Amino acid sequence: MKHRIYYGYIAIFLLLFAACKKQKIEADILIKNGTVYTGEDSLPKAFNIAIKDDKISYIGRADGVEIIASKTIDAKGLVVSPGFIDPHTHATTDLSNPELSDNKPFLYQGVTTVTVGNDGNSPYPLIKYREKCEGHGVGTNVVLLVGHGTIRRMAIGNTDRKATSAEIEKMQNLIQVEMDAGAFGMSTGLFYAPGSYSDTEEIIALAKIVAQNNGIYDTHMRDESTYSIGLVPAVQETIEIGEKANLPVHISHIKCLGVEVWKQSDSIIDIIETAQKNGVDITANQYPYEASATGLQSAVVPRWAESGGKDSLFVRYQNPKYKEQILKETRKNIGRRGGPETLLVVQSPNPDFVGKTLLEISEALNMKPEETVYKVLEAGYIKIASFNMTPYDIANFMDEPWVVTGSDGGSGHPRKYGTFPKKYHKYVKKDSVLDLGAFINQSTSVTAEILRIPDRGKLKKDYFADIIIFDPETFQDKATYNDPFQLAQGVKYSIINGKISIDEGEYTGERNGVVLKK
Repeated sequence: MKHRIYYGYIAIFLLLFAACKKQKIEADILIKNGTVYTGEDSLPKAFNIAIKDDKISYIGRADGVEIIASKTIDAKGLVVSPGFIDPHTHATTDLSNPELSDNKPFLYQGVTTVTVGNDGNSPYPLIKYREKCEGHGVGTNVVLLVGHGTIRRMAIGNTDRKATSAEIEKMQNLIQVEMDAGAFGMSTGLFYAPGSYSDTEEIIALAKIVAQNNGIYDTHMRDESTYSIGLVPAVQETIEIGEKANLPVHISHIKCLGVEVWKQSDSIIDIIETAQKNGVDITANQYPYEASATGLQSAVVPRWAESGGKDSLFVRYQNPKYKEQILKETRKNIGRRGGPETLLVVQSPNPDFVGKTLLEISEALNMKPEETVYKVLEAGYIKIASFNMTPYDIANFMDEPWVVTGSDGGSGHPRKYGTFPKKYHKYVKKDSVLDLGAFINQSTSVTAEILRIPDRGKLKKDYFADIIIFDPETFQDKATYNDPFQLAQGVKYSIINGKISIDEGEYTGERNGVVLKK
């Protein structure tokens, strides 16, 4: 009996000893004391995170674990989140430029992965672009899409006509090569030439190749207003492509552009959610601004007049046979955008135009606004911000769990520098359209699932260590329409593939991103 009691005490002692002995973990970086959002739900956690090499080696409570790290980050009072993933950017040329490839406009927003090749326009061939980026390094991870417009130009040129069966087969082969090079899917710019010259059947035929490669379909739809088929039919076309090609479809920068389609967001949400119930995998991204941005030519020039390229456009414009019709349609398109007073030039080879509206320029030149368009286009590429969306539709789309954050970030519009912090500061902190957990999920894990990026977008053991730490009191955009090149503030740390890119608010100079491959 005494022996049994003795051995019982030993067993209890051993259990207590095992319970008291902490598991030891060696790490490169330890993050502690932060308010952690993992991307898996909307609730904050009091977790410690250990990083070893490029992966998360431990995430959980501090009890029973001793983490020995080369660097410890005390995140008390700060939010710890997966790095933001931007599904739509125009960072293509920046990333291929050794002087700009650090990608700081996105880094300072908390973005750790950007997507390029959107709107149907991608670098070609992708393998060469990948090699160039890898040669000098990139500041963020990069997801590649193959652009339908790029492929169509190679097969057909800029001609406004239907593709032949032989040309479709050629485009299918070209897309397969780009998918083999690591593209995550295909993008279209059906609003822009030459994408606008294609019919739905052409897109479905090409999307089927993407589907065979487990890729996605990303689209700037054929119409976001009343330019051609209309906004609702454009959404329906996107759904049809998803159904018939049997692949996920993703609407870029979902919006109701122009007075004629304001408040159609209710109908569009119903259409999309009905399609989802019927088995269509359809999602969207959105930026939190009331002004869109695009080329002046793309915004107001009739597509038929562009056939053959810019030189052909000016030949037609100078021909009395076509000029009157071109000006008539241009005037109507300016009206769709809200009028010449709403079109602000943000980029131009002629600096005198920058910061002025089309109305101001036309008054200075003593010309009608529609005539002024062609005068200023003589200078080269003109980019405009177009103030033509309503807060109702922006907030309405934003509240949907299938709408993620996307910047559409390109030079001249503040969204390149401010999308993610603006969405947080205005729609989470000030207006309470979203809670913090929903904002983080829609900027991280949901986007990773849409793009089919494995092992990223969540704070989870054995996932890649793409992590940001930001101050919830100071995280805010600074870029404006008049001064769009101001870096955001409030990101204290950015860790990409386990390496620190922003340390105590300062860029380390390290390009820690990689070009991801499907």
